[in-house]
Amino acid sequence: MTATAGWRPEREVEIVAGTPAGGGQDRPARALIRILETRQIIGQPVRLTNIPGKGGGNGWDYLRQHAGNPHVIAINSPTIITNRQLRVADFDHAQLTPLANLYTEYIAFVVRADSAIRTSADFMSWLARDTAGCRIALATAIGNINHMALAQVTAHAGGSVKALQINVFDSALDAVADVIARRAEVGAITAVSAVKAIAAGQVRAFAVSAPQRLPRLYAGVPTWTELGVNCVIGTWRGVIGAAQLSAEQIAFWNGALRAATATDEWNAELAEKYWANTYLDGKELTAFLDRERGVLGGLLRDLGQLG
Repeated sequence: MTATAGWRPEREVEIVAGTPAGGGQDRPARALIRILETRQIIGQPVRLTNIPGKGGGNGWDYLRQHAGNPHVIAINSPTIITNRQLRVADFDHAQLTPLANLYTEYIAFVVRADSAIRTSADFMSWLARDTAGCRIALATAIGNINHMALAQVTAHAGGSVKALQINVFDSALDAVADVIARRAEVGAITAVSAVKAIAAGQVRAFAVSAPQRLPRLYAGVPTWTELGVNCVIGTWRGVIGAAQLSAEQIAFWNGALRAATATDEWNAELAEKYWANTYLDGKELTAFLDRERGVLGGLLRDLGQLG
């Protein structure tokens, strides 16, 4: 299977992930690389570069240095928008070249297996009684989707969103480890990030931010909506190119990414990782990202993160 366009890569392609190995941007990068190479979709080797930090921002800073270079692309996520709104960065997606949105992953709220928090009601009662006394672990940045989900639950409980005590990590796997090590009481992390710890009996999930229940390990875990809390929110992952790409280069990458995400291997990856297929490109992607800028800005204001 090959993608067809007037332009094709002439040398090795680099995919940048703004999280460490095993992190939220690393996982889709590795899945894409495997499919692009095994299906020979782009006809060139692909290497992965991990540049963690700033909620993915260090990776996009690196991408920004490659204007006009279609051989360097990066995994995209909501923090590319919120980093600018929070003044962590002086640019967002509009200064680069968004190529596709791949999927959305929802947030799981987890505790240690022996935690006194048995249910969502226990958690919300603690938040209402002593918000600052319940330390939360999350990745990859203050003001990200995980933080927004946590804020929505806290506000519903009647707790103080501004009093939340949060441990922030570059990888959700580290946030899970923080809960297991008893440095945090609750983890608010992407669902797939807790799978191994749940299977090992180290943590258990008590709610998810998905629109409906997730399968398999999460089948018995209620959504916040079921629990009467207005919290349906997830972290989308996409692919973004450098600035100043030509129409032919954009068309090539659109075709390559459509081909990769149409494979059985990619759909198996979605199922295994609890990812919801929300593929978009072209004008639909542009409209989506513009809407997200407004939505995320509003949620950050609710968090008290914007002036």
